[in-house]
Amino acid sequence: MSSEFGWRLIGMVVFTILGARLGIEIAVPPFGVDVFALVFGLLGSITGLIITPYFTTRPARYIRRMIISVPAETLLTTIIGLLIGAVIAALSAVPLGQLPAPFGQWLPTVVAVVVSYAMVTLFATRALDIGALTQRITRGNLDPNAAPPPAEALILLDTSVIIDGRVLDISKTGFVPGVMLIPRFVLAELQHIADSSDALKRTRGRRGLDVLDGLQKESRIPVRIIDDDVDGIRAVDDKLVLLAQKLRAQLMTTDYNLNGVAKLQGITVLNVNELANAIKAVFLPNETMTIHVIQ
Repeated sequence: MSSEFGWRLIGMVVFTILGARLGIEIAVPPFGVDVFALVFGLLGSITGLIITPYFTTRPARYIRRMIISVPAETLLTTIIGLLIGAVIAALSAVPLGQLPAPFGQWLPTVVAVVVSYAMVTLFATRALDIGALTQRITRGNLDPNAAPPPAEALILLDTSVIIDGRVLDISKTGFVPGVMLIPRFVLAELQHIADSSDALKRTRGRRGLDVLDGLQKESRIPVRIIDDDVDGIRAVDDKLVLLAQKLRAQLMTTDYNLNGVAKLQGITVLNVNELANAIKAVFLPNETMTIHVIQ
């Protein structure tokens, strides 16, 4: 039994009791109390079944998705800001409570809300600066003119570049700095391709899964599977573009159309085909080459 169904049952019972009590309170002749209790109890049970998820499980899922999508440093600084705001509000509550009514009754609450909101907003918006300052303090470098440490480059991999396979060789060389990110929805698309009834698609999907396995075992740069998603969008390419904008990440692909769309939206694209063309061997006139024909 799902949690949502369980909450629906609980809501149905609670609203049935409330509806029956309301029916008893407002019962008027010629109908008896039992009729009103039964009718309002049935209405309450239907209401509970329908509306209970909207203030129980669904807000909880929204909060969970929001927390997952928030970067760790922002979440940490937000909690710190909330704690500092709560301490300031607690310290100010005593002197403010001594004011004559009605100020002494309302001002502590108003100040607590305003100060907490201000501290949460301040710490959340300056999360990166606070993180850089913390790193300088831990390293003993408090020079305000010192350049902050370079941010870790994030590289999103799309389905085409994983199936292509050359990304595995690139990762082994260590020439691409940063962290390779593979969203769950890309894994799902690879799995769907690997389970296709078409033999060619099935082979390509399984090759992509093998490449992923190789990336996790042999890559010289970190490879992470992330749960970030874009709600309301079904196309994988559109999700990748929006996710790259959200994470300020680069996009690695071999898809010509995705390459063009991403560049138009200001995203840095690492096209493996362009890299292959750029590193072709260059031969000068009159230079001798030895060619071995293998097929």
